[in-house]
Amino acid sequence: MPNNTAVRLPQQQQESPAAPGQKPTPTPREHRYDIDLLRLICSATIMVGHVGAQFIRSTDNDPANGAGSYWAGHIAEAINPFAVPLYFAIAGWAVLVGAPPRDSARMWQRIVRNTVPLFTWTAVYLLWAWLRDRNDRPMTELATDSLAGSVRPAYHLWFMYTYIPIIALLAFALLLTAGKRPWSLGAALLALAVLPSALATVTEVTGHDMPQVTWGFGTYSLVYAVGGALLFTLPAGALRWRWPLYAVLPLTMAGALWYNTQVHYVMPNAHLFVAAMSICVLLLISRIRVPEKLRPALRKLAGAALGAYMVHVLFVEEIVAPLVSPDLGGPVAGLLLAGLLVTVLVLSFATSLLWGRLNLRRLLG
Repeated sequence: MPNNTAVRLPQQQQESPAAPGQKPTPTPREHRYDIDLLRLICSATIMVGHVGAQFIRSTDNDPANGAGSYWAGHIAEAINPFAVPLYFAIAGWAVLVGAPPRDSARMWQRIVRNTVPLFTWTAVYLLWAWLRDRNDRPMTELATDSLAGSVRPAYHLWFMYTYIPIIALLAFALLLTAGKRPWSLGAALLALAVLPSALATVTEVTGHDMPQVTWGFGTYSLVYAVGGALLFTLPAGALRWRWPLYAVLPLTMAGALWYNTQVHYVMPNAHLFVAAMSICVLLLISRIRVPEKLRPALRKLAGAALGAYMVHVLFVEEIVAPLVSPDLGGPVAGLLLAGLLVTVLVLSFATSLLWGRLNLRRLLG
């Protein structure tokens, strides 16, 4: 999704006391390393789900076609449903609490910082699929459609079409309450609101099929964003009794496994099991103390999380998919899944760290 899901968040600043007649000196707000850790966990967990999905796909989601691969894939998928909701939660915290924008210009900088990698990677995936002869439609047609919503093979980028409108809406409301008049943000949100009906009208009048619009958000994603902001602000003392969460979390994952295999695959992000799982993970990680010696490495990896999320599907398609078979026994499927997951994680984060050193973060995330 899910930076970083995910952007690198500028630290909010507070003003320290100053003598009369002097301008207050801004002091940096304490950095939340627990949220860095959560961003890293979410990025890695999404990869768990996407690798597992290849095992499920190899069996056509039918255990009769290969029970080992089927169950290995579904167990992996049952672990990851919290990742996208927590990306929304981090987004809500960042805008409302962690680094609230001072004006609409600052907010537009954040929007651009997310939009540029979105379309850069869409172009990369479309070009790669064209070179591999995998596009199901002409690349120019897919590129045009991507302006309105996510397209294959860049299917994982759907998250950004929801994430960006959410942070824009939250910033718009926040600036209004601060006495600002964010006209440009309001105009952009209005344009997104009327775009689906406008394109539908064009189709009805001209008979020409227009792209499907996925810019926007549902109730669940907005609730995760605002609710996440609330839970992240809880003081450490309020989270002293976390031990019941260690029992509830596995139960929610077992519920996800049951739903995905017995009811419908994939379980929606708005499902009760997903909400409960997300709350458990958030409260278990929030306010956790990260040892000082690990903080530089954690901050660097968290800064690379968005880029790793963007690039990892290339490795899934090129490395994982060709090696997965429905004819694997349970232990072999589990070991292969673990090995392929480690490979995807290492390659994705290493690649993201590399272009970070080359100062390409604004272009590639």
